[in-house]
Amino acid sequence: MTTGFAASPPRARRPLPWITAAAVLVSALALVPLAFIIWIAIQTGWATTWALVVRPRVGELLVNTALLVLLTVPVCAVLSIALAWLTERTDLPGARLWSLLAVAPLAIPAFVHSYAWVTMLPGFHGLPAGVLISVIAYFPFLYLPVAASLRRLDPALEDAAASLGLGPAHVFLRVVLPQLRLAVCGGSLLVGLHLLAEYGLFVFVRFDTFTTAIVDQFQSTFNGPAATMLAGVLVACCLALLAFEMLVRGEERYARVGSGAARLRPPSRLGRMTLPALGLPLLVALLSLGVPLVVIARWLAAGGIAVWRIDEIGLALGQTLFLALAGGLLATVAGIPIAWLSIRAPSKLQRVLEGLNYTVGALPGVVVALALVTITVTVMLPLYQTLVTILIAYALMFLPRAIISLRASIAQAPIELERAAAGLGRPPMRALWATTIRLSAPGAAAGMALAALGITNELTATQMLAPNGTRTLALAFWAYSGEIDYAAAAPYAAIMVVLSLPLTFLLYAQSKRMAGR
Repeated sequence: MTTGFAASPPRARRPLPWITAAAVLVSALALVPLAFIIWIAIQTGWATTWALVVRPRVGELLVNTALLVLLTVPVCAVLSIALAWLTERTDLPGARLWSLLAVAPLAIPAFVHSYAWVTMLPGFHGLPAGVLISVIAYFPFLYLPVAASLRRLDPALEDAAASLGLGPAHVFLRVVLPQLRLAVCGGSLLVGLHLLAEYGLFVFVRFDTFTTAIVDQFQSTFNGPAATMLAGVLVACCLALLAFEMLVRGEERYARVGSGAARLRPPSRLGRMTLPALGLPLLVALLSLGVPLVVIARWLAAGGIAVWRIDEIGLALGQTLFLALAGGLLATVAGIPIAWLSIRAPSKLQRVLEGLNYTVGALPGVVVALALVTITVTVMLPLYQTLVTILIAYALMFLPRAIISLRASIAQAPIELERAAAGLGRPPMRALWATTIRLSAPGAAAGMALAALGITNELTATQMLAPNGTRTLALAFWAYSGEIDYAAAAPYAAIMVVLSLPLTFLLYAQSKRMAGR
């Protein structure tokens, strides 16, 4: 059997014109928020803009944001790799259950995690609180791709390394870990983007970041230029994060080509380490699931039947479902051409297009919303506060989730299948549909679920762009929690968790299916 990974990246193929055109069109929409920031800077004037950027407050926010990312992302990566190894490569008792519980925290919105911890420990604030809650809320974004990659790895390379005298630790570091690079980089980028754009989580723990400062500026002082310049610094942070991810990711090939299928590796025996190994997934489950679920249950019991306002809850549930499904589908369809170019035809243009979308994904919803408000009011007034505008905002904000899932899935679909289909006389579009698109369907479903999860929990853009009368579950929860009426907010938190569970299970099932299990 011929197996292995190419030592050098495959030669990039010539991109299909219609795919390039579609990617350019999607990325052109991503320019709207960035152009809005530049336009405000020009209107404000160079001297005022410089003064707003170099003030001490910006330095303080930059330190806070940098510390948050530098502490949270590595912890998420180490935790996710450890959990994935235990659940996928060892004889850990109940591995399937622990694997599902490692994904389940995605069903709980980040601001609900924060709400639970703060109501349980009122004095839990600042950077330690922000890092801990961010880790338990966001590590599944890394666990999912890492676990899926571990399932697909052919153990022949590990056996060959072991036959050369390498011990288990060296085999993992020199053979397994490099093959997880794409999954770790993609997941880490997703976590980093969430940290840059998150608002509700850090408001609860009273930890200032660029996003909380931007929203505060708009809501309290209505100081548009000051807030927009903060958004400009946030864009620079995103570009730095994106450049670092591209540098680490590289362009190596990750698809396996050869006769037959990769055999399954027998699980490693934990032996005496079984009980200590069980401690890690148990602790993670208690912190990420036990705390929020117990707190929600406590507030539901305290509020009793009176907090279940069926008419309000039913309206919020219906609107949330529709917006999440429609926005998730739009983001996934829009992400296909960009993800395909990223894997099949990488180039300077592709990197620019991909970078534009990742940058917008890091912007807080209020900045994207203000940009779209400005455009619609100025030149497209009939679209102001319509369904079209809010769906475009969702697609721009959550496109990175769809792209990362699609990119990992397309990377594992051999390009030779596309070439073989084209060689048999199929037109380029049909060849692409019959091979790569079908093989990447699990990644598309996972990306749609991730985008829908984000839309379910979105706050600021929905407040500004949604048509009059819109009241999603997240908006209702935020309104009641802002009034310190935690009992009234609890039903909405509980329903968001229940609503997100099927999407979370879909992510888990699709990650299994991607490995043929």
